[in-house]
Amino acid sequence: MESKLSVYNTLSRKKETFKPIDPEAIGMYVCGPTVYGDAHLGHAKSYVSFDLIYRYLLHRFPKVKYVQNITDVGHLTDDADEGDDKIAKQSRLEKVDPMAVVEKYMYNYFRDMDALNVKRADIYPRPSGHIPEQIEIIESLIEKGYAYEVNGSVYFDVAKYDENHDYGKLSGRSIEEMMEGAANRTLAGQSEKKNSIDFALWKKAEPTHLMQWNSPWGKGYPGWHIECTVMSQKYLGDNFDIHGGGLENAFPHHECEIAQAEAHSNKAFANYWLHNNMVTINGQKMGKSLGNGIFCHELFSGDNFQLERAYSPMTVRFFILQSHYRSTLDFSNEALNAAAKGLQRLSKAVDRLDHLKAADQSSLKITEFEKELYQAMDDDFNSPIAIAQLFEGAKWISAIESGKESLSANDLARFKELFHLFYYDILGLSNEEAGEAGDQEQVDELMQMILEFRTAAKAQKDYETADQIRDRLQKLKIKVKDGKDGAEWYYEN
Repeated sequence: MESKLSVYNTLSRKKETFKPIDPEAIGMYVCGPTVYGDAHLGHAKSYVSFDLIYRYLLHRFPKVKYVQNITDVGHLTDDADEGDDKIAKQSRLEKVDPMAVVEKYMYNYFRDMDALNVKRADIYPRPSGHIPEQIEIIESLIEKGYAYEVNGSVYFDVAKYDENHDYGKLSGRSIEEMMEGAANRTLAGQSEKKNSIDFALWKKAEPTHLMQWNSPWGKGYPGWHIECTVMSQKYLGDNFDIHGGGLENAFPHHECEIAQAEAHSNKAFANYWLHNNMVTINGQKMGKSLGNGIFCHELFSGDNFQLERAYSPMTVRFFILQSHYRSTLDFSNEALNAAAKGLQRLSKAVDRLDHLKAADQSSLKITEFEKELYQAMDDDFNSPIAIAQLFEGAKWISAIESGKESLSANDLARFKELFHLFYYDILGLSNEEAGEAGDQEQVDELMQMILEFRTAAKAQKDYETADQIRDRLQKLKIKVKDGKDGAEWYYEN
């Protein structure tokens, strides 16, 4: 389908036609998790969103090189230059080595993402494995006059960079505003910086610090921001197509990444910046401090006081995809229950699709169905509109089954191909896991038995009993639809 992909670029604050550096090989870097705890609903929102983007790019282009880091050092508790290293802090709490913490929660991260059917990236670099490259870039920044060393720590000189560049272009902040905001905060160790908004490239390690490496400036560890700059450029080059991440990281993390990269190479860093929005819980921001966080494994097991029941990974994925990646996703049990019902309707439609029979000619316009699907995804990966179009396709399936509409053999083949492509490959939906699938099989068998009782009642002209069965099911929000091949049932939204 010929159409142009447009993406919302945070850097320009508008939608732009996507023009890759090399159409034969797209480069995409996404900020991965800091693995000091289990993945939560916010992580699911972020990585399912970028999985959708990755899947669609794979469909549209011959090759996509996807890099997602795993942060294992340098991410401090205040997300800036102060506080404890998050992983070192967790290692003290669990009384194990920091890298044991990393291995444990990295394993759990992949377990949960695999359950959500998130495709693996091509490369998962870790900062601890790229210390020499980070030291090399920091030395280069010092030589160019964009960084300075103080007492074993190295800081990026934001004011110097801003003389010839535009610090704040991603977040839309001015140096003056940032200076004023920083002046109102009192941070330990800030006095050794030239300016309060300068940020750490390398931090001096105290003797008790659990993770430290030798450097030209003494023992220390890298800053959080330099890690992503170095790893993205190592695997994708100084200038690449897409950099993604959570909207909360646009400042300071991504702003600092741009400054370091462009000061070092004097080239544009990433051409398109894509940011997914956050998750709220019943309208309130989700966070550990608020006590309302929900881990992915809790969603799957139901083991959280905010959950009415367990929700399958595919229900969670479908729930996320029903919201645009740049929109806030508001969690509630009502919303997830509705997603479960919607997913069941769509999955049953996929099953029924394979049993449709072709006609001599088409009354439905397959080209319009195809056009709507591609237009949705080409409009900044608009999964809610694509899903709505699949529900329209589900109505077609019912209409074809009842004989009200028809598709020729060629059009029916294309209809099935498109439905499978967008449902499985692009939206990344799949059959449920064994436990839930087993439960659903029991429900299907019970419903089949009920429908057989109803059919028998109708055959005996006992229409009162047949109508009572239908009406009782209706109260349970189960819709019965009679067709020439028998009765079908599905959950109503």
